[in-house]
Amino acid sequence: MSHMKILRGSLARKLFELPAQNAKSKSNLAPRVLVRTFATQPAPAVDTKYLTSPYGEVQVGSESVTEFVYRDIELWADKPCVTCGVSGRGYDYQMMRLMVDRCAKALIAELKMAPGDRIGLILPNLPEFVSLIHGAMHAGLVVTFANPLYTADEVRRQFMDCGVKCIATIEMFMPVAKEVCKHLKDYKGTIWVGGEDDKANGIHGLRALLMADHKADLPDLNADDVSLIPYSSGTTGMPKGVMLTHKNLVTNLKQAQTPKMMKYEGEKGKCDVVLTVPPFFHIYGFNGILNYNLTLGYHVVTMPKFTPDDYIRCLVEYQPTTLFVVPSLLAFLATHPQVKKEHLQCVETIMVGAAPTTDSMLEKFLLKCEKTKDQIKLLQGYGMTESSPVTIMTPYEYPYGKVGAAGQLVPSTLARIVSLTTGENLGPHKSGELLVKGPQMMKGYWNNEKATRETIDSDGWLRTGDVAYYDEDHYFYVVDRTKELIKVKGNQVSPTEIESVIMEQPEVADVAVVGITDALAGELPKAFVVLKPNHKLTEKQVYDLVASKLTKYKHLEGGVAFLDAIPRNAAGKIMRNELKVLGGKKH
Repeated sequence: MSHMKILRGSLARKLFELPAQNAKSKSNLAPRVLVRTFATQPAPAVDTKYLTSPYGEVQVGSESVTEFVYRDIELWADKPCVTCGVSGRGYDYQMMRLMVDRCAKALIAELKMAPGDRIGLILPNLPEFVSLIHGAMHAGLVVTFANPLYTADEVRRQFMDCGVKCIATIEMFMPVAKEVCKHLKDYKGTIWVGGEDDKANGIHGLRALLMADHKADLPDLNADDVSLIPYSSGTTGMPKGVMLTHKNLVTNLKQAQTPKMMKYEGEKGKCDVVLTVPPFFHIYGFNGILNYNLTLGYHVVTMPKFTPDDYIRCLVEYQPTTLFVVPSLLAFLATHPQVKKEHLQCVETIMVGAAPTTDSMLEKFLLKCEKTKDQIKLLQGYGMTESSPVTIMTPYEYPYGKVGAAGQLVPSTLARIVSLTTGENLGPHKSGELLVKGPQMMKGYWNNEKATRETIDSDGWLRTGDVAYYDEDHYFYVVDRTKELIKVKGNQVSPTEIESVIMEQPEVADVAVVGITDALAGELPKAFVVLKPNHKLTEKQVYDLVASKLTKYKHLEGGVAFLDAIPRNAAGKIMRNELKVLGGKKH
């Protein structure tokens, strides 16, 4: 760690000189494999109406997210908090907490933001992401974040829907921010991470904001206040804003850290090193990885962009004990010739998130690092943006026979498996739709009561759109999806969104998009297009249209096919399973 730059101490040492981040700058959670006797596991609760967690209850969160994350900071104030694995730039916990406080006051005093106002982040994984998102929440603001790879149209649609009044970004994405802010009502200004003030154009450099030491009264926060609005397609349709409260997020952290589930059963401050790539602008990356590890005093090493060389260098330099990955990254570790077994000897735990992985890939990884199933823990779980995100996790110790299970219900969480045809509750080993309920469930969809009612019933049960079953020990296995969502390398892709772009073409009479199986990506979008009589379009024209409007992982890499008609049922709904069969596999 010779050149790691963890910033400590007072502001007098130019603590906020952040380089511009440009080319020159250097809700399935995952499988765990353990061999322990099942007798150590709590007996599952039995109820004819629903299943309850074998781990009991947790106290529902009453603190704000920021208060909870930093509540034990005095135990590790001088320890490294978050570090950029590419540039080496980082901050210790004391400095990060100071940055959070100063950011909160600057948002109120300088940008004139008020509690309840929305701020939009267009940021990759950077240490400053932490100060901005927690600074905003500490000021009573509501955060929404966008994938930095989104086009200006995609960001504009989200930020206009959410009513964003301020954007924070880096130099690379400043053109998108400048274009989007033209369409935002009562816009207050843009925060430039790594840049300088340009007050004439409403641009505030983050360093200047933090150095100014603004004076402002921070609001008293209510745990039921909405703090975060990530966007998700839910079970179907266009992306919708998911309203998550402080209580939702804090409760989910408590649920994941309950004894028998968390890594060290209450042992904090070990300063373990965590290397993570999954983006903080997803709920899994933000609450499931970033917040989870900060509450334990761990050192989070992250990367703004994945490259094989940088990732391997981080393995060598930082010697992480825990890796948070997505299936494609696990495949890289298991199969890439540059990754050697010595690179993985420090690793004790791997959490695979955002999408399912296969048993064969897990076996390849164990073979690569020459470790056995009791030398390295491969962790798994299940969740959604709408559930903050975790509802099901494997406990830290569980029998080898449960490999492949998503896990058991986390504390204070209920579940039902219901028949897809009759809606009745089903017993063990019978597949149906998974419904969940608990204090981590969202408040609802932003400005979309209809979608909220379709997703959460009057008794508070959230329909996941996933087909699952549970065994006699109440371990859950997710086997299919009833929802239309396509998962590309863990990224959510809404078929409706792609279909709406294709329908803009005057030559198109009808269209349907489905995900087809791909060995590396999991799924790839494929479009089936019906043309109007006497009209022509080529596959390339359709592909290029989508590529010009949407971010890369939404491109039609699965192909384009032309049909005489889209198969639909009597109610007019697209029969996507028929199209998947027709589409076949793409390798």
